[in-house]
Amino acid sequence: MSDKVVITAALTGAATRKEQNPNVPYKKDEFIEEAVKCYENGAAIVHIHARDPETGMPTSNLEIMGGIVNGIRERCPILINLSTAVGVGVPEKERIHHIPEFKPDFASLNTGTMNFALADHKTGEIIFDFVFENKLDMVKKFAKIMLENNVKPECEVYDIGHVHNVLLLQKQKILEEPMHFNFVFGVAGGIRFRMDYLVAFVNSIPAGSTWCVCGVGPNSFQANMAAIVMGGNLRVGLEDNLYISGKELAKGSWEQVAKVADMARMLDRKPATPDEAREILNLPKRD
Repeated sequence: MSDKVVITAALTGAATRKEQNPNVPYKKDEFIEEAVKCYENGAAIVHIHARDPETGMPTSNLEIMGGIVNGIRERCPILINLSTAVGVGVPEKERIHHIPEFKPDFASLNTGTMNFALADHKTGEIIFDFVFENKLDMVKKFAKIMLENNVKPECEVYDIGHVHNVLLLQKQKILEEPMHFNFVFGVAGGIRFRMDYLVAFVNSIPAGSTWCVCGVGPNSFQANMAAIVMGGNLRVGLEDNLYISGKELAKGSWEQVAKVADMARMLDRKPATPDEAREILNLPKRD
């Protein structure tokens, strides 16, 4: 087990809104300041879904995305992970066109079509529901674009079948090893967090692969604590969880980063710097 842990901060996602937590960033300067604070509190990676600054709706508009990415790069050395999910109903072309344009360190590679819902986990009521389409041919196409542009795919898996999708595509040599996985817990339509589920995920990926976890809502800090114990890496942020404790709203993704960084230090694992994360996660070399 490494004594260093890589922390990712996921700033917005496609669904969280200022009406839910006023600290969700919409504007370029909000993204930049939040990324800098996350870096200062122990994050090595920032995961970005851009937003229209006026409406707050998710977008992959290249001008908006470029302002955010370049602004962060100018202010701090944090590694950048851009989403290829973007938002509900975004056409395939717009889900990937910013990857060759900005060549981030990472890009999310969603690995299976699934039901994806917002739900009240106490009552079971489905608040919003859609089919998150990730056909294997599209996953393959996105993986090839990442490979051609020296971008490390973060394989997003919401259920054990998604790992098997990755292993199937890997036979075509479009995913360089060692691969990196993000185990997502708590999405309605995916798998909830349980320790034995995390163990099953870890045991199903190829030897030498790296991994992290993220958990939605109440799954967040539980999943991250388990990952600290098991030698994995961490992800927090307002994309996944609006709160810092109970129903106390987080002051920003940076506050959640500070919390899991302290949790890791309690177990003698220190937050990795961006340079250390690049080595730990086997990122492609940059010019």
